[in-house]
Amino acid sequence: MPLTKERKAEIIAEFGKDANDSGSAEVQVALFTERIRELTEHLKVHSKDHHTRRGLLMLVGKRRRLLTYIKRNDVIKYRKLIAQLGIRDNI
Repeated sequence: MPLTKERKAEIIAEFGKDANDSGSAEVQVALFTERIRELTEHLKVHSKDHHTRRGLLMLVGKRRRLLTYIKRNDVIKYRKLIAQLGIRDNI
């Protein structure tokens, strides 16, 4: 199930610079994280859904690349972001 408009607006408001900032790396990582959590819950119930599993792995890869970019440019912002999202630091 995709993110609702309301939930997406909440995430953008929390992690973005303003209400229209949906393109910054921090917002994208937060949106990917939310989708990853939803897909993970879906796969707990539907363990043989390989199409969803592939999509999940692709999202995890995109998020990892964006986190590497954030870490390379601003380590303090990176640490704050992973603490807010509850992501392990394995990059």
